[in-house]
Amino acid sequence: MAEADSPLANFTASDVARGIGRLFARNDIWCLTEMPLRCGRRADLMGIDAKGHVIIVEIKVARADLLGDGKWTDYLDYCDRFYWGLSPELDRAPLESEAFLPDRCGVIVADGYDAEILRPAPLSQLAAARRKVEVERLARASLRRLVNLGDTQTVQWGGQG
Repeated sequence: MAEADSPLANFTASDVARGIGRLFARNDIWCLTEMPLRCGRRADLMGIDAKGHVIIVEIKVARADLLGDGKWTDYLDYCDRFYWGLSPELDRAPLESEAFLPDRCGVIVADGYDAEILRPAPLSQLAAARRKVEVERLARASLRRLVNLGDTQTVQWGGQG
């Protein structure tokens, strides 16, 4: 990954998402960006691993955004594992404080090319019924996006995601 003081150090959320997506793909985790949740929030990345666990990643590339995010705990009710996805230059020290629930949240650092898990996210299993709903919502959103990509002559069909 690029050094924080190099000319490549201004990473965007899209860069971080791309790096995490590559890491996840190598580990048989498949995810979507900007996945709407039933609570009205939108997960930066939401995916499913090979065992059917739901994973959410909240991406941060700026300290103010990280420290000012009061909504991230809403995501915990919709996943089995939660990660913070950070750009390499972002100070990770705040994530060690109790306010960021380090015993519940993993940490991934990523640039536009790759990513590394610095702290694995512990498994906090969803109820089976909740997992089923979330996996089905993710599958439907994936299929909807795929159909819309393949048919450029149609308008976006109903639903979110």
